[in-house]
Amino acid sequence: MKITVVQQNIIWNNVRANLRHMEKLFSGAPKSDIYLFPEMCSTGFSLKPQGMAEKVNGETVERMLGWAAKYDAAFAGSVMTVDDEGHYYNRMYFVRPDGVVQHYDKCNLFVYSGEDKVYTPGKDKVIWEFRGARIRPAVCYDIRFPIFLYNRNEYDILLVSAAFPTSRMLAWDTLIRARAIENLCYVAASNRVGVDEWGDYCGHSVIINPYGQKVGGCRSHSQGTTTVELDWELMTNLRNRSLF
Repeated sequence: MKITVVQQNIIWNNVRANLRHMEKLFSGAPKSDIYLFPEMCSTGFSLKPQGMAEKVNGETVERMLGWAAKYDAAFAGSVMTVDDEGHYYNRMYFVRPDGVVQHYDKCNLFVYSGEDKVYTPGKDKVIWEFRGARIRPAVCYDIRFPIFLYNRNEYDILLVSAAFPTSRMLAWDTLIRARAIENLCYVAASNRVGVDEWGDYCGHSVIINPYGQKVGGCRSHSQGTTTVELDWELMTNLRNRSLF
């Protein structure tokens, strides 16, 4: 299985421009099974979702469905979403080439920014299965909760969409690596670059193997992609020598 992580600068509240830019970035990468985007990839992160949030399976998901069919791959990323009752979600979608749309709502909202006052937290642990892999989604602040992401031999890949600022890169680099080591899994993590009202972002988007080794990564402060073919034998051998 190949995964491509996309590291992008997000244009503030311009869904169509972001979608065009996202396709330009990932279409230049090697053909992959999964393409992963950052948190709120089509709008940028905001605590004022009124007028910005998309309806469930809105424009971003529709475009992802088109990409999934065209490129025969799955597309994942967090999207600012509002349901028919007016509840807002930081929702990570997983859009498959067979037309199935799955999602995960961010459970651990960033209380220090007030995200929990605006968005409704998810309640359920989610595992997706795709092309023989078991996939656990997480969004940004989720990675600070090791018990929440504890792997009881339930998943093989942790997909992370994030908007982690430059000021907290030491935490980002450490936590991503720790989640791979303790869960004996691959971690593919997409973090944005650029500047918004919250500060600046330098990326550090990576793919980490179950030993905690970086096997793919994007350049700091630069837009781009990284693609890795996962080594299932490496993971299986490690797990056979562990508690799994």
